[in-house]
Amino acid sequence: MRKVETLIKYENPDSRKLHYYYQYTFAINKVIEFLNEKYGFSFQLYNTERRNAGDFNEIISDILQNKPEELELVASVYDSFGHADILPKDNGKHEIKPSSTNNIYYFSVFDIAIVTLPVYSYGHPFTESYLFGKNDGQVLDFLQYIDDLERQFMLDGITVFTDTDEGLTRSKEKITQQIAREDVLLEDRIKTDIFRSIDEFFLHSGTFFKTYHIPYKRGILLYGSPGNGKTTLVKSIAGSVAAPIVYWQITEFTSSYSISEIFSKVVRLAPMVLVIEDIDSMPEESRSVFLNTLDGATSKEGIFLIGTTNYPEKIDPALINRAGRFDRAYEIKQPSDILRKNYLLKKGISQFIEENQLEKLISKTKGLSIAQLNEVYMSIALDWHYEKQVDIDKIVNDLQVNQKKVQKQDWVTDDISGRVGF
Repeated sequence: MRKVETLIKYENPDSRKLHYYYQYTFAINKVIEFLNEKYGFSFQLYNTERRNAGDFNEIISDILQNKPEELELVASVYDSFGHADILPKDNGKHEIKPSSTNNIYYFSVFDIAIVTLPVYSYGHPFTESYLFGKNDGQVLDFLQYIDDLERQFMLDGITVFTDTDEGLTRSKEKITQQIAREDVLLEDRIKTDIFRSIDEFFLHSGTFFKTYHIPYKRGILLYGSPGNGKTTLVKSIAGSVAAPIVYWQITEFTSSYSISEIFSKVVRLAPMVLVIEDIDSMPEESRSVFLNTLDGATSKEGIFLIGTTNYPEKIDPALINRAGRFDRAYEIKQPSDILRKNYLLKKGISQFIEENQLEKLISKTKGLSIAQLNEVYMSIALDWHYEKQVDIDKIVNDLQVNQKKVQKQDWVTDDISGRVGF
């Protein structure tokens, strides 16, 4: 890339009047001076604004956690900012690791350095990542390398994004127990359709789509009352395909900014599964941006999109009335008699009740969700453990009364008139 003349230089005294700009340039040029002297050649600063905010910070954290030999910590920038992070471990304890912020990391294979610096603007701190490289070719190779690494790291569980009042947050949910496809309690026809689509999309490298000249993207919408296996289906898919799973939680804080961030990331790391939970919660002011993003020529290329909702009546009709947004909508119904019986038998209900009691239980639990059946099983197990007998009528009736109270938000039955305080 041809170098051009710059008009304002940070060492120019007049530039000190540009208060925020001078703070920025002072730190950046200190980093460049250090790198040039340490490695003996000239480094250039490359803009990273068009990458997702926090991308480099996140990938540095992942590399430090999983492949620390890939980089070298060569210096810290500010002496009054933390150089190490206190991180929680799975066992409830903590560990201390070098921070991805305020430290300069060097990738010797590419002659690339990255630093994420704290920036203060209008009294609010945020972080910004900066990339320093030798030439354009090595920078492009490096970007492909970290994309490949990020995709590899994402295979180890489900990556969860949640829109919050502080922006888009990322976490990882480990898959501690593999959910077999036969354990997904759905109607056979629906389950067959979904898993066939998944297999053709991922296990066979999309050859089905190429053979029949079908665009390499797929969108399905799962709707139905809560507790009937939509999340279980997603976890089963995550454990059965060698592709990253991104789980995006829509909230009232979802914005055009977070929509752009999510789709730019998943397209860059495709092929992958993008699950959009509670899609009916998309704020009104963000819906047009979301719909336009779905309509984009490359917005879903290589993406298997799964939308979920417990309230299909709230879904924007434009989501499913236009081809290319969601191809199919599947109702996840309350489990049938057969599904309820199979579920309880797999849980081990036979150790507590006889066959005739089981048939009675199946009849009385009509209309209950899978999650509620789990509570029925728990109550039966507790009764048997302590009393050595089971009152099916009482257990199911109590659960149904509780369900009605939840629906009506009518919890208190005592007369509380005249009471004051707590």
